[in-house]
Amino acid sequence: MSADPSPPPGERLAKVLARAGVASRRAAEEMIRDGKVAVNGKTVDSPALNVTERDRITVEGQPLKEPEPPRLWRYYKPLGLVTSAKDEKGRETVFDALPPEMPRVVSVGRLDLNSEGLLLLTNDGAIKRRLELPSTGWLRRYRVRVNGQPDEALLDRLRRGIEVEGERFQPMEVTLDRQQGANAWLTVGLREGKNREIRRAMSALGLAVNRLIRISYGPFRLDGLEPGQVEEIRPKIVRDQLGLAPDAPAPLKPKAQRGKTPGKPGAGPKPGQTRGPGKAPGRKPAAGPGGAGGRPPRGKTPRR
Repeated sequence: MSADPSPPPGERLAKVLARAGVASRRAAEEMIRDGKVAVNGKTVDSPALNVTERDRITVEGQPLKEPEPPRLWRYYKPLGLVTSAKDEKGRETVFDALPPEMPRVVSVGRLDLNSEGLLLLTNDGAIKRRLELPSTGWLRRYRVRVNGQPDEALLDRLRRGIEVEGERFQPMEVTLDRQQGANAWLTVGLREGKNREIRRAMSALGLAVNRLIRISYGPFRLDGLEPGQVEEIRPKIVRDQLGLAPDAPAPLKPKAQRGKTPGKPGAGPKPGQTRGPGKAPGRKPAAGPGGAGGRPPRGKTPRR
């Protein structure tokens, strides 16, 4: 029996286009099908093509730019923005609100319209997919305000894992930080990111989430950012945390920039002003901001 043929050398054309900042991988595949991409002078109509460094690629007649080095940003997503490139209802998106000097980026995961806090942005689709996988083992931590009076027995159901409408949620790390009148503040840690997981799990326990702030994603924290602000994570920290080879030129020292913020979301006390971005992991994430119903408690946040 003959051996299986070896896969063709190189990488998929759409992946190369996405890394060069042309479009997302999915959008690049559409561009290829629409006949906007040529390889070695010949128009390509199928994304099922591998290319190498020797191939000459053009997009709408223009030569492909050299791929940018992988980069990662922290962004404080305000309330009222959709985490999507386009919204079918015409609502403003995260990408509409970013500073105009930002390059083309994609989000690592999502935060829904009524959630706020840390959203990681990257110019590299491979990094996006890698960081979204539960296999990374990275904990995503949230400050959650609920209407109700949860006790330890109730929260133990979340710690053991809960099934909601036939869907099984993995065990969560949950700490009851403080009861403030009709509301309680919780710190919740997840290692997976199913759609509206925290809101659905709390609802199944009879608790209504009225504020949800992501304060950390793995070793990266919200510390010091205000709603609408974006700041690049230092290249060395990105390389160290993701195990990337130090072969790409590093951008200049990052500086926080402010994008547009719809209305005045996040009103109330600012996030904890503790440490800057990308410091060594293992520290406590900063406490989330407060709002109607009081500040988040100032007690200790459980360690990762």
